Amino acid sequence: MSTGELLSIEPLELKFPFEPRKQISCELQLSNKTDNYVAFKVKTTNPKKYCVRPNTGVVLPLSTCDVVVTMQAQKEAPPDMQCRDKFLLQSVKANDGATAKDITAEMFNKEAGHEVEESKLRVVYVSPPQPPSPVREGSEEGSPPRGSDNGHANAAEFAAAARAFSEGLEAQDKSYEAKALISKLTAEKNNAIQQNNKLRQELELLKRSSSKSGGGVSFMVVVLIGLLGIIMGYIMKKS
Repeated sequence: MSTGELLSIEPLELKFPFEPRKQISCELQLSNKTDNYVAFKVKTTNPKKYCVRPNTGVVLPLSTCDVVVTMQAQKEAPPDMQCRDKFLLQSVKANDGATAKDITAEMFNKEAGHEVEESKLRVVYVSPPQPPSPVREGSEEGSPPRGSDNGHANAAEFAAAARAFSEGLEAQDKSYEAKALISKLTAEKNNAIQQNNKLRQELELLKRSSSKSGGGVSFMVVVLIGLLGIIMGYIMKKS
């Protein structure tokens, strides 16, 4: 910071993060610590390269004013990143109630007897901030190597394979249950058929026996016919 009798200037160096083919700006702050109106004017050794807004103005008593200096886009950086451009900020007391319209070149003429305060500012090129580099695996202190995206992909594939295997086991278990049920029903059906055939044979024997004796149908024959009907109905349901 430059502390003069009239204005304090912050900063004293105009630092531009240089990038080719890009317009870059930086800011100055002028502080008036006095009870007077202070007029200022900004000059540069390379006016075609820089744009200053405002380049003239008035700082009110005990107030501040911001000045923006813009460097026009440059095709390339100098080999040594050194800049010889300079700025000169002149300040002088102004009449109370003065505005920027009241500023004249004569106010900053030392030969006319005006007390002009001057501060020289230099231009500095700085390299633009670099993006953070990616952290390598295991580079953080005390941390184990981290898996890459391939690790996440492998974990997803493993989970999908495990899910498919589990579903396959469930389907296989259901298949075994279905086969066991079919075998059970088949065995019951065969057993019922055998029982039916046995009852038919016994019924035939009873019929023959009844015919020989010349009597009517016995109660046992009626019971056997009823059982035969029940068994046939059971077989039809199982089928």
